[in-house]
This record gives sequence, structure tokens and C-alpha cells, in this order.
Amino acid sequence: MRVRAIMLGTAMALAAAPSARAVESAVGLETVIVTGRATDLTGIASSANQGVVGAADLDLRPMLRPGEIVENIPGVIITQHSGSGKANQYFLRGFNLDHGTDLAIDVDGMPVNMPSHGHGQGYSDLNFAIPELIRQVDYQKGPYYADVGDFGSAGAFSIHYYDVLPSGIVRIEGGPFGYGRAFLANNAGIGAGNMIYALELEHNDGPWAKGDDARKIGGMLRYAQGDAQNGWSLTAMAYHNIWNSTDQVADRAIIGRADPLGAPPSTIQISRWGALDNSDGGKTGRYSLSADWRQTNGNSRLHATAYGLYYDLDLSSNFTYFLNDPVRGDQFEQQDARYVFGGAIDQAWDHTLFGANSTTIVGLQLRDDEIRNGLFHTERRRRLSSDVFDRISETNAGLYVQNQTHWTPWLRTVTGLRGDLFRFDVTHISGAGNSGGVTASMAEPKAGIVLGPWADTEFYLNGGFGYHSNDARGVVDAAAPATPLARTKGAEVGIRTTAIPNLQSSLTLWTLHIQSELTWEGDAGDTAPSGPTDRIGIEFANFYTPTPWLTVDADFAWSHARFTAFDPAGQRVPESLEGTIDAGIALHDLTSWAKDWSGGLRLRYFGPRNLTQDGLVHSKSTTLVYANLGYEFAENWSIGLSIFNLFDAKASDIDYFYASRLPGEPASGVDDVHTHPAEPREFRVSITRRF
Repeated sequence: MRVRAIMLGTAMALAAAPSARAVESAVGLETVIVTGRATDLTGIASSANQGVVGAADLDLRPMLRPGEIVENIPGVIITQHSGSGKANQYFLRGFNLDHGTDLAIDVDGMPVNMPSHGHGQGYSDLNFAIPELIRQVDYQKGPYYADVGDFGSAGAFSIHYYDVLPSGIVRIEGGPFGYGRAFLANNAGIGAGNMIYALELEHNDGPWAKGDDARKIGGMLRYAQGDAQNGWSLTAMAYHNIWNSTDQVADRAIIGRADPLGAPPSTIQISRWGALDNSDGGKTGRYSLSADWRQTNGNSRLHATAYGLYYDLDLSSNFTYFLNDPVRGDQFEQQDARYVFGGAIDQAWDHTLFGANSTTIVGLQLRDDEIRNGLFHTERRRRLSSDVFDRISETNAGLYVQNQTHWTPWLRTVTGLRGDLFRFDVTHISGAGNSGGVTASMAEPKAGIVLGPWADTEFYLNGGFGYHSNDARGVVDAAAPATPLARTKGAEVGIRTTAIPNLQSSLTLWTLHIQSELTWEGDAGDTAPSGPTDRIGIEFANFYTPTPWLTVDADFAWSHARFTAFDPAGQRVPESLEGTIDAGIALHDLTSWAKDWSGGLRLRYFGPRNLTQDGLVHSKSTTLVYANLGYEFAENWSIGLSIFNLFDAKASDIDYFYASRLPGEPASGVDDVHTHPAEPREFRVSITRRF
């Protein structure tokens, strides 16, 4: 029997991705409900790396940061190297993806990545996401999916909010280091539809000598009518955050730190939680309005989205201290303010192709960013000079077609073609820089073969081309223009099996070539294009539910990254991640005397990373354990305890290697590892009322 699925978030058919929910069409197809990682995707997914994280999966996991909602995805690690209001660092498939390059993220079809951003290309700040509102997260990895364009070569994550909450909720959380959070959300029936209203307030200092004093407010209003097949919604979201930052600091300045390079201690000595410039910090905001419309007519499905948002970031950082300006210091302010407008429309048809059941999707995606960003030299957040200030207009149109055909009960194919057109326009206003306009385009074919299922096991072969755009300011640089669209090409073989009852397992062997990598430049506090790279890797994901009250998951990923062109400095890609392990055990839905209890443990491990191309300097590994415990002490009332870094490991969230200068050091600076420590053991207590 043929199975067909439609993604709720993007209304894409199976040919594009696994669905959040499959629906029955007029020809009487089997209905499949995909609710999370426990759902069997054999016969549904078009690759071994696709999957869905549901709300129930998120509930099993303690989360230190909002961005950790995507750590439920196998092989993903989230860290932070600055204040809590800044976008996270993302690690996936051997990449330090910085703040989101080569990782496409959207929320209900509205992109999170910011091209030509003031701080880094593809900057993706998930601090506005509210975990309690998330219905599910769809994920897919590699450049094999025609509906994914810019930044999607390593992976693409789609976050979907509820149209109707399972219940109203009030939650109060608190803990040490000045942490406090209040959250309220509920449904309100209005006319033929439902209104969700939600408000989040949060404060956090963190363990730092100078507290972050992060003050965050966020909220959402969503009105929806209909269902996943025929319905529409209108959503307004708002988010604002202001914070101080303790950025990464030089190892030689930390009291008692054994510098791996033998660099002598600096004259300035700080604690592990101290800062070398305690005036760093930032503020940001994101305000959006989006619409979603879905219609099903027999074997035809139409889906359209439209959005508009205003975003701003003002970030002050100092990574090199007194290397460039020995008197006033090297602090710089990065400013980004933009309006983003866009939308998408796709049409899917079920039909026959040479007598075989087939689904074809045609889609169009449009996006326009109107940006003003600048870089300023500052001292304690006071502007001293304007290094560069530009007005940027960046427009992207993507057109794609994708087909999935079931040739036999054991063979189906997925083929696709995508074309993207970009226009980069930069008007230079002040400081060093260039004005100009560049138009670029690229075609990206995709293909996949699925064999099986046999004995509840499927085999996959996928390949395709993708790309990431480069910063418009680099693209129009008259002296050394960057490649507008850096091509990627990847392939993988995989297997997915449910042969062992209640165990979902997948194994993937993948490779990815990138025409131009974006790597970290510590003295600039930014990324810059480098030469081409090759990566290979393996992912092994397991999700086991042996009983209704026990869930065990264990995901392992390994990768190997090298520059392809000979370089006397070495072939290793700095910051590339080799190994990760994410594993957990959760007790839930217990019975008898334990029916009101729940709990779990999680292990997060990411291995050492080369910090230099020659491989002579590398980071240590980081292993952290989280724990959580819950108790329902009255009907619809519960109390929760989360403990982060249970064993108080002295580990790093991030390490970089570059030259910096502190008072009394040589004018050329000192090469050193710069680290941002993982937060110490801390606990958070929550009280939740559902109604």
C-alpha cells in the first residue's frame, strides 16, 4: 500500500521531507501520524537522516538555553561564547557553523538566518523561540532537498508552533545566578477559530563575575482556523533582549590555568568567570507578522506563506583587548538593523508516472532584506570612530520542482531541481568599503533512491548540490571579491531499521565538499571565506522505548574535515568537530506509587577540535551531564527540578586560537587559546499549572 505524507510546516509532500502529519486523500491513502522520534519513518522518509522531534520529546529534556531545542536532533551540539542574548554556536556534521552558516533554520516558514549580517553570515538567533509553544521540529541534513536553499548544506531545521495548545499553562522558574522566568500561554476561542496568546519574561546573570543582567521579553499572538489540510493562520511575534557579555578570554589571564602553549601568565589575572573587558554587551529585537494558508482539493495541495519582520542587533565585543589600539583598546560595535519581507507558495499533485504512483511539487520562494549595518571602534561602548557603514539590499528568488515516484513496493526515487537568483546591492556610506551591485545564479540538482522496506529496514542513497551565499559587502569588494554563491555538493548512503521491536535506528555515511568555507578570524571577531574543503562522516542514531514508561536514546557522530588545496599552514580546518555523543534516559508516564513522578539523565559530549591548520593546537573535549526530576503534587500542578553540569565539570563551551594583547605584552601580541567556560553546576526549580 502506498503511504503519502504532507508536512504541516511547509505543506511539502514526502518527496521533500518527513511529515508532521499525513492525511488521507480522495484515493483512500493510509493515514500516518508522525508525532516525534518514536514514530517509525520507514516507508515515509526519503533519507536516513530525516526525522521529527515532537513536543513529547522536548518535554523529556532539561534545557539550559532556548537554542537547545535543536539538540534533540542527532549530531547537533549547541554552545555559547558570549552573553546569553547572543546567538548560539552550532556544531553539526563536522562544522563549527558559527552562528548558523550552512544551517538553515525557520519557524513556521519564516527564516531565522540573516544574510550579510553585522556579526556573521547566516546569523541565526533562536533566543526568541519559546519551547512550550513548539509542536515539533522537522530536521533533514545534507544538500538533497529541493525546498531548501541558502545555508542548508549541513542541515535544515523547521520549527513549528501549535495552532491549538494542548492546555493553558502558567510556569514560574527560578534558580541561582539571578535566574528567573515567568511564562503564560492559553487558547481563546474566537469565532470559528482559536487564538493563542503567550508572554515570556526572563532574567539571568549567569555565573560571571559581572552578571549578564539579561532582560528578555517575548510573546506571541496566533489566530488559526481549519486544520492541516484546509486552514489558515495569522501570527504576530515580538522579542527584545538586553545583556552584558563575558566573552571568551585568554588562557594566560585565568588564575591557575595551565596554558597548553607555555605562554607566561599575563599581568592581569582573572577568575574562570571573569572578563577582560567587562563593558561588552548587546541588545537585540525581532518583531514579525506572518500568514499561512493551506488548501487541499482531492489529489492537489496548495500551501502559501507570507511574512514581514523587523530585526536589530547592537553588539559590543573585544576579543583582542589592546592588540590594535594599545591606548583605548580593541572593543568594536557591530550594528545590524533590517526589514525582511518574503513568502513562499508550493503546489503538490498526486498522479501516475509511467503507471507508477507519483507526487510532484513545484514551489517558489522569495525573500528581500533591506539592511543597514555598520562597524564602529568603541571604548566601553562609546563610539570613537566609524570603520564602515553600509546600506545593503539583498534579494533572493528560488524556484524548485521535486518528484517522488513509487516504481515498485520496494523501490522509490526522489529527484529534484532548484534554481536560485540573487541580487546584491551595497551602498557605501562611510569608512572603508565599496559600493556596487552583483547578480548571481545557481542551479542545484538533487536525487535519491530508497530500497525496501525489507524486514522493517530501508536503504537510502542520496546526492545533490547546494550552496551558501557570502556577505554582500565581500561580494562587491573591488579588490578581492568573494564568490557570491559558494557551491556545495554532497552524497550519503544510509539505513533505517525498526527490526528490533520499539527501537528506531539509523546509520548514515556521508561526504560533503564546499567550494569556500567560512572560518573564524579571531582578530576581526568574524568569519571570512577560505579555500575549499572536504568532509566525510558517520552518524548513528537510536531511539528506544522498551516500555510505555521508559525512553532511551543514544546518538553518535564522527567526522573528518580537511582543506583540499595544499597550504603550508596545514590542511586541517580550524574548529571542525570530530566526535559527538548525545545520550539520555527518561522515566515518564509511570504507574502505581510512582505515577506522579518523572525524571531523567542526559550526557552531552563533544570531542577535541583542531584550533590551527597544522593541528599542533587543539581543544580538550567537553562532557556535561544534565538531570531532571518532576512531581505532580496536585491535579494539573507540578514541580520540576533541572540540574545542569551535574558533576561540575571544568570544561569549555568554546575554544579559539589567535593573537591578543594585554597590558605589558609585546606589541605583536601573544598567540593563545581563548576560552569560554561551560557554566558550573546549577539548578533550576519550576512550578507549572495547566488549565
